[in-house]
Amino acid sequence: MPNRPSLLQRGDTIGIVTLGSPLDAKIIDARIQFLKALGFNIVMGNYVYAQNGFLAGTDEQRASDLMMMFENKQVKMILPTRGGTGVDGIIPYLDFTVIQNNPKIISGYSDITVLLNVLYQYGSLITFHSLLLIDFKSGTPDYNFNQFFSATSLYSSNRIIQNPPGIPLVSRVAGNVSAPLVGGNLTSFVDTLGTPFEIDTRGKILFLEETHEPTNTVYRYLNHLKLAGKLTDCLGIIMGECTGCQAAYGVSYEDLINEFIVPLGKPLITNLASGHGVYKAAIPIGAMVNLNTDRNSITVIEPTVSV
Repeated sequence: MPNRPSLLQRGDTIGIVTLGSPLDAKIIDARIQFLKALGFNIVMGNYVYAQNGFLAGTDEQRASDLMMMFENKQVKMILPTRGGTGVDGIIPYLDFTVIQNNPKIISGYSDITVLLNVLYQYGSLITFHSLLLIDFKSGTPDYNFNQFFSATSLYSSNRIIQNPPGIPLVSRVAGNVSAPLVGGNLTSFVDTLGTPFEIDTRGKILFLEETHEPTNTVYRYLNHLKLAGKLTDCLGIIMGECTGCQAAYGVSYEDLINEFIVPLGKPLITNLASGHGVYKAAIPIGAMVNLNTDRNSITVIEPTVSV
C-alpha cells in the first residue's frame, strides 16, 4: 500500500529546499512571491541560497534541509528550487523511517526524479514528477498548473493524464496493463545503476524523458538500462519528450523509439508532454496507472493524496 501525502490547499505551508545545483537568489525570491500570491505560506531551508561549487551546499547540508521539512509538522509540501546535478548525493543521509511516518507532497523533475523514485522505493511515498519552484511564474502554461493542482489538491481515484490540445499521445505497441508507475529523467537513472538506489522497474510501468542529448547518447543510455534488465522487467513503457535532442548520424529520437523501444514488445505510448519541455504533465510516481494503447490513454486509477 503506497503512502499518500495529505492534499494541498490554499493557506498550507510549502517548504523550499535546494537539493542539487544552486539557483540565483533573485529567481528564488521572485518565485516565492508568486507562491505567496497564490495563498501559500513558505518555510525556507537553511541552505536554499547556498553554493558549494556546482552544488547548493554539501551533501549533508542539503539532506538536512530535506529532513527538516519532513520533520516539520506544519509543512504540507516540499518544493525543490531546481534539479541540475548532485541530488543523488543526499540519498545516503536520508532517514526513511522519518519520511515514511511523515508523508509530504514532493514535486520535481530532471535530477530530482532520482529522489522521487527512491522515496517511493524506500519510503512507500507517492511523489510527483511535476513542477519545481522555478516553474511558479507568470508565463507558465495554465496546463502545467492545472496538471499540478489536479494531482496534488484533488482526491480522485480516476485521473486521466492528457496532453495539451494539439499534442497527441501516440500508441506504438498494443496492450492494456495496470501497474505502479516509476520513472523520469533517463540520464539521472543511468547514473544510479549499480548502486543501492537504482530504479526498480520490476512489474512497473516505466516513464522516461530526456533533454539536450544527441540521439547516439540517448541510445547508449537506453541500452544501458536494457542491459541492466530495467526494460525487461517493466510491464509497459511511456516515452516522454526528448527536449532539444539533436539527431546524430541521421537518426532522430522518433527513429530511435521505432528501432529500439518498439521491438521490445511492451505496451508503449509515446509523446507524453512531461519533463523539460514547455508543457509538463503531472506524473505520480508509485501510483497505480492504467496504460491502454487501444484507447490511447494513461489513467491514474487510485488517489494520489489523502483527505
